[in-house]
Amino acid sequence: MTGRIHPRRTARRAVPATLLATLLATTGLARAEETAGLLVRDFMGRPTDISLDGHRSDWLFDVTTLSVSLLFVIMVGIILFVLSKHRKGHQAHYDHGVGGKSLVQTAIISSIIFFGVDGTLLVNSFLDLHNGFWKFPKPEENPIQIEVMAQQWAWNVRYPGPDNKFNTADDIVTLNDVRIPVGKPVLVKLRSKDVIHSFYLPNFRTKQDAIPGTTTKIWFQATRPGAVEIGCAQHCGVHHYRMRGALTAMDEKEYASWYEGAVADARRKFDPNDPEALWGWDWESK
Repeated sequence: MTGRIHPRRTARRAVPATLLATLLATTGLARAEETAGLLVRDFMGRPTDISLDGHRSDWLFDVTTLSVSLLFVIMVGIILFVLSKHRKGHQAHYDHGVGGKSLVQTAIISSIIFFGVDGTLLVNSFLDLHNGFWKFPKPEENPIQIEVMAQQWAWNVRYPGPDNKFNTADDIVTLNDVRIPVGKPVLVKLRSKDVIHSFYLPNFRTKQDAIPGTTTKIWFQATRPGAVEIGCAQHCGVHHYRMRGALTAMDEKEYASWYEGAVADARRKFDPNDPEALWGWDWESK
């Protein structure tokens, strides 16, 4: 019968095509993109990691991808083996699958997958949090201190001036613009003016919610210069998609030059009679 698609033949053609597509994706044969001198996508299609601890998250992602791909290939292999062996005319063998041998095999396979894959990911996740993402810089490390007030739909950013205090005449205040030096820890404290937002830095593999009525914190460190995007990872209203900012990592001399100029501009523009400009808060060491 011409023009008729045989379902079994179609399925057999689809399996190798799906397998090939999955292997191409998981082996990283994806096109990298470069914008303004900064590689914004790595070979796996992820935003380029420019952070000190981002490799920890990438390692977990890679192990998960590799493990799932390997299990997928094994399962496809089993299916193809069964299709090849149990052809027309093969005598079927009926089995309840509740015998001791079946239970032991199931327990062994499940344990290998659970402890080998899930256990590895769980242990390394806790180690990464303890040794990286939750290991906040100490005051003696002299981190860059930044306050961010989130609101619908913008990031208000405040740096202390040379007096190292917030809400004073030399504070640097920007909108959707964060500047940091490369190689120096940055400690950001977050608050929200209205609803829950999430300060998301995909190129640093980290994010933290900004919650009304409380102060949260996040830290990171750039390892290379470049401009990346700040996003909001919580749906915060109808214009959530527009809540974007820019983070620029600079070398130390460039950052020092920007900081000096920004402080001078802040002093000229400071108006003590504008209460809305004094939205910062006292920095707590804890």
